Amino acid sequence: MGKHLVGNHIRRLRFDHNEMTQQQLADKVGVTRQTIVALEKGNYSPSLELAFRIALAFNLPLEEVFFYGENTNK
Repeated sequence: MGKHLVGNHIRRLRFDHNEMTQQQLADKVGVTRQTIVALEKGNYSPSLELAFRIALAFNLPLEEVFFYGENTNK
């Protein structure tokens, strides 16, 4: 069975939002830039609270930012 974890579209969304930097997103949601780097690389699954803060930063529903499992549709 494949490896399942929480994945995300953060990197693409940053570029879609006026090429927001990792630091700008980190500042907006109250984490370090290293946390954003780890999230984008898929090395870290955020807490539910952080996931919601990131979705709100992009003004998107949670499921448009994060997905569970092996994502093949975006």
